[in-house]
Amino acid sequence: MTKTDRNAAASRFKHAKNLDDVDPQDFAWAVPIMRAGYAGRSLVYLVVAGVSLWSIFKGGEAEGTKSAMQSLDGPVGVITIIAIAVGLFAYAVWRLIDSFWDLEAYGTSAKGIIARIGMVVTGVVHAAIGVIAITALGYASSGSQGQKLLSDFMQSTLGSWVVTIAGLLTVATGIYYFYKAISQNYRDHLQANHFTMHWNFLLRAGLAAQGAAVMIIGGLIAYSGLSSNSSGAGGLGTAFDWLKDQAFGNILVILLCIGLLGFALFCMVNAFYRIIPKAADPSVESMAYKVRQLAS
Repeated sequence: MTKTDRNAAASRFKHAKNLDDVDPQDFAWAVPIMRAGYAGRSLVYLVVAGVSLWSIFKGGEAEGTKSAMQSLDGPVGVITIIAIAVGLFAYAVWRLIDSFWDLEAYGTSAKGIIARIGMVVTGVVHAAIGVIAITALGYASSGSQGQKLLSDFMQSTLGSWVVTIAGLLTVATGIYYFYKAISQNYRDHLQANHFTMHWNFLLRAGLAAQGAAVMIIGGLIAYSGLSSNSSGAGGLGTAFDWLKDQAFGNILVILLCIGLLGFALFCMVNAFYRIIPKAADPSVESMAYKVRQLAS
């Protein structure tokens, strides 16, 4: 990368100071893994939100991740679940690669290390969802044994505290999604084009909806830890059940499902237009850079 290229990148990428002497071609191999990962992540939310809305329309209830995938039948359903599993494992691998090679150029400062650790955690979480997809195909146990182990663990003082802290950290993650929606700092990592610049409000709404869902899940997990009751510790299905029991519950569930379709769009936009600083052409303009240009 020439000095001119570095200067161009410095005006486009938030973490440009960590891009010195980086040749984008050295990391081009990571781009397809990233695209597959975000596409798989998008497909999960598309299936869960879509199946849930269809179920509500027919008089049923919103579905959790596993039950939504289990409702997909026939060859198309099997192909969809396989695509989800492959995509989520690709996303897990991408997060590990991203953290190890610091492809987003966060560096080794305290803030950068925290960001890179967060990548590893999200990778592990999505690998677990990939296992759920395989379970939906019938290639793993139902998970009742795992629920029993969790219940037994939560009966101990240590278990109760661990689950409570995990819930609070999950709530913090949900708050971070809200922060991203408000600050729009994701624009540093998305290419500026007609779609991203004109439909950004959908991306923000999707992030906010994901933040709401994650906060509810985290709150229920934390409450389960404090009450030593594993029944409340769950994923989207548990969040949907809790929302339904509130005033105007069905409307809230529908709104959340629509919002999660927005998050599915956000993930798919990342699959197509995400900028990986260490693998990007210096001529690529980010949304944030374009906004600054238009404002000046």
